[in-house]
Amino acid sequence: MPIRAVLWDIDDTLFDYSGAERDGALAHFEAEGLLPAHGGPERALGLWREVMRRHYARFLAGEVTFAEQRRERARDFLGREMDDAEADAWFGRYREHFEAARWSAFADVLPALDALAAAGYRHGALSNSSAVQQEPKLRQIGLRDRFEVLLCSAELGHAKPAPQAFLAACDALALPPHEVAYVGDQPDTDARGADAAGLCGIWLDRAGPADQATVSDLRRITDLGQLPALLAADTRFGAPSPIG
Repeated sequence: MPIRAVLWDIDDTLFDYSGAERDGALAHFEAEGLLPAHGGPERALGLWREVMRRHYARFLAGEVTFAEQRRERARDFLGREMDDAEADAWFGRYREHFEAARWSAFADVLPALDALAAAGYRHGALSNSSAVQQEPKLRQIGLRDRFEVLLCSAELGHAKPAPQAFLAACDALALPPHEVAYVGDQPDTDARGADAAGLCGIWLDRAGPADQATVSDLRRITDLGQLPALLAADTRFGAPSPIG
C-alpha cells in the first residue's frame, strides 16, 4: 500500500525553534544582567543549549517531569541552588522573551503542505514536547488546522524514538504504520526511530551532514520541496534514495 499520511515533527522541522530560542534566550540573559558573567552572548548561548540538551534528555527518559527539567535548566545555567518557586519564576521570564521573539514556519513548509494536500495526503504531528507548548505554537504560525492530530510525549508517556510514540500517532490516524511517513530534523530520534516502528522515516537535513557515510542508510531530503517526489517514488521497499 502507498503512503497515505505524513506525520511531522514540529521544532526545527516546521517551526524555526532554534532562531526563536536564540533571540529569546539572549534577550532574557541581557535583561537579567547575565551576559558578562557568562563570557558574552555566544558562550552564554552555548551553555544554555548544553544545559537544555542534558536536562531535556532526562525528561524524555522519564527521569524528571516537564516542569522539573525546566527548573533544573535554570539551576544548572545559573550554577546555584533555587527553590521551585524561584526557578519557575526565572524560567517564566525566559519564556516571556521566547514568546516575544519572532515565531515563524520555515519558508518551505506551506508550499510542501499545500502540494501534499493536493495529492491527497493526510497530516498529523508528533512531538517530543507537551501539547500545552505545541498547540499554541502551531496556532500562532498558522499551521494547527493543517493537522488532524497532535500528539506529544508528555501526554503519551512515550517519547521518540520509542516505537510506542510513533504507533500511537498511527493509531490516532487509524492507519497502519507502513502507510505513514514521518518527517523530522533528527536522524536517529526521527528517521531511524520511525523506520524501526514500521513507518517510512525521512530525515529533513537542512544543514547537510558532516559525514555522509554515517547517514547513507536514511531517506534524506534537504528541503521540503523534495518531499512530494520522494513519497511518490515510494522508496520504502528498496534502498533509501537520498536527495540533495
